[in-house]
Order: sequence, then structure tokens, then C-alpha cells
Amino acid sequence: MKLFVYLAALLACFVARAADRVTITVMHDLAVARPSETITVPWKTIATSLPGALLQRLAVKDSAGHVLPYQVTNIAPQAKDPKGVGIAYGELIFQYDFGAGEKSATFTVEKTAEVAPVFPAKAFARFVPERLDDFAWENDRIAHRIYGPALAAPSEPAGAKEVLVTSGIDVWCKRVRYPIVDRWYNKGHDHYHTDEGEGMDLYSVGTTRGCGGTGVWDGSQLHVSRNFKSSRVLANGPVRAVFELTYDTWAAGNIFVSETKRFTVDAGHNLDCLESTFAFVGAPEITVAIGIGKHAPAVGTVTRNAEGGWLALWEKYPKADQAELGTGVVLAPGTLAGFAEDSANYLALVQIRSGQTIRYYPGAGWSRSGDFTTAADWADSLAAFAARLAAPISVTVEATK
Repeated sequence: MKLFVYLAALLACFVARAADRVTITVMHDLAVARPSETITVPWKTIATSLPGALLQRLAVKDSAGHVLPYQVTNIAPQAKDPKGVGIAYGELIFQYDFGAGEKSATFTVEKTAEVAPVFPAKAFARFVPERLDDFAWENDRIAHRIYGPALAAPSEPAGAKEVLVTSGIDVWCKRVRYPIVDRWYNKGHDHYHTDEGEGMDLYSVGTTRGCGGTGVWDGSQLHVSRNFKSSRVLANGPVRAVFELTYDTWAAGNIFVSETKRFTVDAGHNLDCLESTFAFVGAPEITVAIGIGKHAPAVGTVTRNAEGGWLALWEKYPKADQAELGTGVVLAPGTLAGFAEDSANYLALVQIRSGQTIRYYPGAGWSRSGDFTTAADWADSLAAFAARLAAPISVTVEATK
């Protein structure tokens, strides 16, 4: 009994002497600036070092003591958490702007007595059933949507409903940093096709791949899916939004293919991370094409960079308020198998086996946003993004008093 009391007292002393804060050190090897670098730490690491930490009572600070916006993901809400220790939580996420030549930065995470402020949302995604099952998402730089099952349904009655069968990715061009998706859906189709001060929907995705849609390339023809079948949101800002879209099986010749896409949308970036998992029968492997749509009469400049694994298109649109738009895709290092094109798309190719997941980063940048003004600006941004992928950050965590 005395031994039990002693051990209990020792444990209580250990808990009482638990770390006051967690120190996070982030390093990288590039000499260039890395704005809006997303830093993730497993929540389990935080909870172990800071027993009793609550996601709403934390402060993440940089070395100057500035409080940084953060979020904690809960990707598996169905998980049981009987002791209330947050075992279902996934990651603590925050961002930092590394300056040119700044290769290391230190941060602290501390428990607070007060509830943390509600940080402005810079990443957002949602299903839009009121607009024929669109799925829309955005960050503080650019917005997108993709079309759902209602838009592909037969018109009932005839002529009463828009019909479009496509799995291409649409672009909404922003020139403000705040969220616009809900505002634009509220003001309606006839308004968001005109720039009324916040940007506009100038992009026509049609049946092209748009800004990063996928298909199966047989060497001469692209075989694509219909509109997405189902969606689910896994995380929703303020720093990162995560969601998944699933697609019904489609035929690529004698090969039958299905796909699930997971999108990760981070604040401060014009490119999103897509992880597409393909299942198929009828062949040992397939060639997946990631497409960037062409738009006549827009005048386009295309750049293909095999070494960096990226594809860029810069288009000058005919109307003055449409201005110029860059679209493109960067592939995960070492995955590019080549380039191709058809009448509607420029294509980046990847070879995969059934069940394999490919990672790629499509996105867009509008000249009226103020971030890009020329084709060279846009190509340089994709090259810089590819360089960051090839030189990822390293994160170490230490409990300190």
C-alpha cells in the first residue's frame, strides 16, 4: 500500500513538472524565400508533452512572441475518445513566412487560460446543393469549383435545367484576400461572371480537364469520368481545408477505372495538393493524364519543364476585364512520365498501378490579383513551388520548461 502511495505521488510530481511549452524547430536548405510555409505537428506529440492541452486553449508563437493562427484537424471524428484526450485529433497546423536566406525558425506552443481567438478563415470548402451539386473551395488567393451529379442529370422538364457532364476543374479568379464563395453563390450566376470589385468567373471549363482534371491516356485519346458522385469535407480552415470527391467507374477502352481525389487547400498558395487514388481492372498499369484546358480565342503561352516536373499555361483573354490567367500543374518529384496534348488540353503524364495514389499540385493565378502579371511570372512561381517540393522542411519538437 505504501509503495502504491509513493508511486502515485511520484506520478503526480511528474505531471506537475510536465513541460510548460513545446518548442518546434523548422529547418530547410533553400536560400530563397518560402512564404506561407505550412508546418504540421502530430497532435499526439503536443498532447504528450502538454498533458491536458485543449485545442481551443493554445497559443502558437514565433521567436518574436507573435501569436500565429493555427488549427487542429480532426480527420477521424468517428474515433472513440472516452478520456477526452483528443486521440481523434490529427495535426496541429500553422504557417510561417521564411525570408530569403532564413533557413531555420523556432516556435513555441503553450497552454493558455483564455480561449484562443477565432482566426480569420483563409481556406474553405463546401458542397453547394443549391447550385446543382457544385463543390466549391478557395483560399485567400484563388477559388475553384467542380461539378456534381445534379448538373449531369437529364433535363426535367426539357430545357428547365442546365446539363453538363464533366470532371474538369473550374477556376474563379479573385482579387481580394477574403472568402468569396458564399458571397458569389448568393449574388448569382449573372453577377459573378462580371468583375464587380472582387474578381470574376471568366474561365470556361466545359468538357476540358480545366485546371488539373484527370483522365486515362491511351496514347492518342483521353478517357475521362463523369461528374463526381459523392463528397465529404474533412477539415475546414482557418489555415487548411481538406475534402474528398469520389467518381463512378468509367471505361477507358477495355479498362475499367474508378477514382477518389483528396484535396488539401492551404492558405497563401495558388496551387492545391491533390492525391488521386485509382482502382482499375483490365491492365497491369495505366497512364494517367493531368490536364490543363485550352481556350480559344484566348492567346496562350505553354511551358513544359520536364526536369522540374511542371506544366504551365498563360492565356490572354479577349476582354479587358478578363485580363490574363495562368493555369498549371506541378507533379510530385520523380513522377512525371512525359507530356502530351489533345485538341482540348495540354497533358502531364504519370504511370501507375491499380490502388496507387499520385500526388500533384494544380492551380491558377490571375493578372488582376496583383500576384502575377506575365507568363514569366507564372512560370517562375511554378518553378519555385517545384523547388520547395524537392527540398521539404524538417520539423523537430522538444518539450521545454
